[in-house]
Parts: sequence; C-alpha cells; structure tokens
Amino acid sequence: MAHKDGVVVWRENEIFDGTPTSGFTVRMDGAGKAGPSPMELVLLGLAGCTGADVIDILRKKRQEVTSLEVRVHGERAAEHPRKYTHVEVNFVVTGRGVDPQAVRRSIELSETKYCSVSATLRDSAQITTRFEVHEAQAVAS
Repeated sequence: MAHKDGVVVWRENEIFDGTPTSGFTVRMDGAGKAGPSPMELVLLGLAGCTGADVIDILRKKRQEVTSLEVRVHGERAAEHPRKYTHVEVNFVVTGRGVDPQAVRRSIELSETKYCSVSATLRDSAQITTRFEVHEAQAVAS
C-alpha cells in the first residue's frame, strides 16, 4: 500500500499552506481570496488526475494531441458538509487527425480504472464527462 502524507500550517484567517509528500507547497484559503479553497483544489485534483491519464493513454494510442484542456464544474449541496453532488468534466482535445473513439476510450479507462480522484469522489458525486475534438491549425512556414 502506498502512503502519502501532508501537513497544513495555519497562516491567518482561513489561510493555510499545505505541503504534501512531494514537498511542493500550496496556499489554500477557505474564503478563496489568497488562494484556491480546499474544495476548488478537489476539482482541480480531479481534472489533473484524469487529464494525466487521458493524455498518457492517447500518446500510447499514437494520437497526435497538441493541446488538452480539462474543464471542471462542480455543484455542491446547500447543507453542510456541502459536498460535491455533481461534477461535470469536459475534455477539449486538439490535435492532428485525433480519433474521437480513442478519446472516448481513454476517458472511459481513466474513469473506470486509473483515476484515483474520480474513484474517491464517485460515491458522493455524480460525475459526467463529455469531450470535444478539434483539428489543430496548420503551422505557417
């Protein structure tokens, strides 16, 4: 079993600096003024996790991706603990001749097998995904 550790240190108001095992410090602000809120980081964590899976799988499928954006939108419950109840993930893939079926399958593998953040959120939030594929503009010479 892999272990990960972290520590957050209170700075002022609702501001904390968090440092995980990797050693990179992230400023968080419960009020969202001096940094992202912890719940915003959950959304970004999901986007980063699934994005890393999808780009890795697409590369293995030899898809010529020039750009990948993962856009996330979360809806939270009105009552405490105000967990996410629905999250929409939209993948915007740009490349040359990218096969939409390869994108669909890469997203499916991330959702069902690889993305640990998605697996963590799945029990409390409905996660829906969609994607767009755009042809990259030809480079002028």
